[in-house]
Amino acid sequence: MIQPLSKSSAGLDVHREIIVATVLQEQPDGTVNKTVKEFATFSRNLEELARWLTSLNPEIVVMESTGVYWMQVYEALETAGMIPWVVNAYHIKRVPGRKTDVQDSEWLAELARCGLLRASFIPPKDFRQLRLLTRYRRKLSGVLSSEKNRLHKILESCGIKLGIVLSDIDGVSARRIISSLIDETIQPDQIAVLLHGSLLPKLMMIQQSLSTTLNERQRFLLKQIQAHLLWLEARIEQIDEQLVTAMVPYQEFCQLLQTIPGIDLIAATMLLAELGTDMSVFPNQQHLCSWAGLAPGNNESAGKRKHGKTRKGNAHIRALLCECANAAIKSKSQFKGRYQGLVIRRGHKRSIVAIAHKLLQTIYVMLKKHEPYRDPQIDYEELVVKRNSARWIKALDKYGYLPKIKLQN
Repeated sequence: MIQPLSKSSAGLDVHREIIVATVLQEQPDGTVNKTVKEFATFSRNLEELARWLTSLNPEIVVMESTGVYWMQVYEALETAGMIPWVVNAYHIKRVPGRKTDVQDSEWLAELARCGLLRASFIPPKDFRQLRLLTRYRRKLSGVLSSEKNRLHKILESCGIKLGIVLSDIDGVSARRIISSLIDETIQPDQIAVLLHGSLLPKLMMIQQSLSTTLNERQRFLLKQIQAHLLWLEARIEQIDEQLVTAMVPYQEFCQLLQTIPGIDLIAATMLLAELGTDMSVFPNQQHLCSWAGLAPGNNESAGKRKHGKTRKGNAHIRALLCECANAAIKSKSQFKGRYQGLVIRRGHKRSIVAIAHKLLQTIYVMLKKHEPYRDPQIDYEELVVKRNSARWIKALDKYGYLPKIKLQN
């Protein structure tokens, strides 16, 4: 929200090693008094910065969202009882010219004093700490996928065409086969004992795909990759345990999100870590979608609307919602029908972004109203009847109501 004109404001130009702070204070005669001071970024220096700002008591304290350097400054000022504004760098671009750290901090303070800045959404401290886990988990998941692809690529380069026969190279049977190849514990003609029952009809093709013999270097490399895969899966599992424990105070919101097609427990946890539980910080659905980088861009000139790309936003929640959208379009829900209508003329990627946009709008309404998801294309009453009809008929028969119904018919 843009603030009205302020009597005093502070601008912080945050860097890795230094922070340049400028405080502008309007005097009774209309003149503006400027105070500039420089601080280091160690913890004790941040405490000194907080004390200095508290003594001057500015109405607004603003700083640019510079990498991760703003986070420690924000927490130090938050601990001191101030709620600083973290503003989008896109909103504070100044006219090119002379540029120094002092001028940058003064420009921030001047924009804040004139009410020309808008505070970015910063979640509560608990969710900020939870983001460290969810984002690290996402990074590990990306490395895990990369390692699986590398394993598949090496098998192909060695002449092992297992990926042609098996749909999932990372399945239980595939892992058993790869382990046996690495350890040389079993011959291809004895591979049947490692296969799941549904794969036995493909036994002949699987044996043909394993006809190549691995050399020592290939076997060594595959063993290293396999060990790395197991390590990554163990780390992700440990993080999941921490996330589930952290979600206990927010169990109600987590269960609400899981009623949406395509969102499971981990996805709900990661969404709450990025969004928080209080939707009142966003004026409406459109603001939330724009913040996440999922809203359509505006590009209009002379009354003609041109193609507008989506703006940059929260890359983590955008990628997560696109993953959920890919799962949602495979379920019997409104998202599947919407996707089928869009993909013909817009293509898969744009259609997925549109579905992610719809998912985020749905999440906003659900968290704001505290209501579970109800799909407009599903007859929930019919589902309840199908699920309980056998038990109801049995109960009616048990208590003697079923014969009476038959006589009336």
